[in-house]
Amino acid sequence: MSEGALSPIVVEGRNCWRIERADKARMIVDAADYYALLEQLMADAKERILLIGWDFDPRISLKPDRQGKGEPLGHYLLRLAKNCPDRDIDILRWNFGGLKQIVLPSILAMIARWKFTRSISFRLDSAHPLGCSHHQKVAVFDDHLAVCGGIDVGARRWDTRDHTDDEPRRTAPDGKPYMPWHDSTMLLAGPVGNALADLGNERWQRATKKPLRDLNGTGENWPDDLEPDFEGVDVAISRTRAEYDGYEEIREIEQLYLDMIAAAKRFIYFENQYFTCGKIAAAIAERLNEDDPPEFVMVMPETADGWLEQMAMDAARVQLVREIAKTKHGDRLRVYYPRTRGGESIYVHAKTAIVDDRLIRIGSANLNNRSMGLDSECDVTIDTALPANHGAEPTIRRLRESLIAEHLDVEPAEVASRYETNGSLIETIEALRSGGRSLEWLDLVPPGPMDEFIAENELLDPTSPDAMFESLTERGLRKSWHRGRNWMRRHRPFRRRQT
Repeated sequence: MSEGALSPIVVEGRNCWRIERADKARMIVDAADYYALLEQLMADAKERILLIGWDFDPRISLKPDRQGKGEPLGHYLLRLAKNCPDRDIDILRWNFGGLKQIVLPSILAMIARWKFTRSISFRLDSAHPLGCSHHQKVAVFDDHLAVCGGIDVGARRWDTRDHTDDEPRRTAPDGKPYMPWHDSTMLLAGPVGNALADLGNERWQRATKKPLRDLNGTGENWPDDLEPDFEGVDVAISRTRAEYDGYEEIREIEQLYLDMIAAAKRFIYFENQYFTCGKIAAAIAERLNEDDPPEFVMVMPETADGWLEQMAMDAARVQLVREIAKTKHGDRLRVYYPRTRGGESIYVHAKTAIVDDRLIRIGSANLNNRSMGLDSECDVTIDTALPANHGAEPTIRRLRESLIAEHLDVEPAEVASRYETNGSLIETIEALRSGGRSLEWLDLVPPGPMDEFIAENELLDPTSPDAMFESLTERGLRKSWHRGRNWMRRHRPFRRRQT
C-alpha cells in the first residue's frame, strides 16, 4: 500500500457479505425517476422480473399524469404478462403489511387476477421471528441488473426532486394528497446484479419453500439512454437478518455503520429516516470527544410518519442528540430537516451515507435498532479504497454536492465552492441556508413522559427478536449507548489503520 493510502472500510466476512464487480452503477434520487426507470426495466426484461420489498401496492401509477392518474401498476403487470407469457414476474412482500392491504377489494381483485395469470407469482414473506419485518427493497431483472435502496414500490412514495408545493401528481390511491417525499436507490449491472439475484432467490426460497427457476442467462442490458455514475467498480453488499428457522443472525449492516464512524476523518453525511440506535449514537459521541473529530451531518424527517412512530422514534432521537451535544465537540453534529419553498416539511425516507467523499452507501437500513438486528435489510457500498475503485472520489463528491444542493435549492457548484473555501460541511450548509426551500435545524423539543418511556425502553425499536421479550430492566437506550462506547474504545486500532 502506498504512503497515505487508505485501508478499505468494507471487508468481506466482517461488515459485508460479498464484494462484487458492477459494470455500471447509478444513484437514483426520488421515486419519480425510479418508477419511470422501473417501468422501462420491467418491459425490457427477457426472462424474469423479481420484486422484493417491504411494501408493494398494485394501485399506484408508475408514471402519473398531471392529475395524478395513470395506468395502475397491477394492470401494467398484467399487460406485461400477456405480451410476454414466458417471462416470470415474481413479487415478494412483507406479510403483515400485505395482509392489511389484501382486505381492500381493489387489491384483492387484482391479486385474484394475478393468481390466474401463469407468469405472475405474488407471495407474502413471513419467514422471520415474531415482531420482525422483511424490509429489503430489491428488484432484479434477468439475474443481471438489480436495484437496491430505500424506495418501496408503494403508495405515498412518488415525488420529483423539485418537491414542489401542491404537486397534483402526489396523490395516494384513495385520492388524498400526501406530503413531499425524498428517497434514493442504486441501479447496478454485472456480477453484483448476480449476487443480488442470489440474495433474492434465497429470500424467495425461505418465504415460499420453493426456488426460483433457473434462467438461460441472456441477461438484461443497461438502458441505452441512462448515463452511469460509476463503471467497473467493486460494490459491497451488507445485510441484516435475525436468527430464525436454522438461519444464523447477520449484523453486517451494524458493523459497517460502526466501522464507517470509526474511520471517518473529515465528515459523514447521512440521509436517514430514523436515528434511535444508542450504539450508533454512542460511537458518534466517542468520536466527538476526540481533539479533532469529523463532522456528522444528518438530514432527516422533521417527525416520524405516524403517531405511534412519532412517540417512539422522535423521542429517542431527541434524547440521543441531546446526549451527543454534551461531548467535547458536540457542535460538530448537526441534524436538519428539509422543507419546501412554501414551508412544508419534506419526509426523508432515504438511507444514504457518504464518508469523506471516499465511500457512498445506499440501502434499506435505518439508523435504528430494528435495522441493526431485527428486520431483513440490504445495503450496497462503493469504497474507493478498494483497488478497482481508485479515482471514484470525484463522482462521490459530485453526488454528495447534488444531494445537498437539492435540499438547499442551489446549484451543486455553489455547494462545491463553499466547501472548497471553508473545508466544513456544516459551515457550507449554514452559509447556503435561506428562507425559502432549505434545510432547517431540528427542534429538539423535550419528549413527554409517555414518549420518553416508550423511547427509553425501546418498546417499538428493540435491538433483537429476543429483546422484545426481555424485562424493561434488561434493555433500553442507556444500555445501547454503553455498548456503543465500549465498542469504540475496543476498536481504536481500527481507526488508526484508516489514517
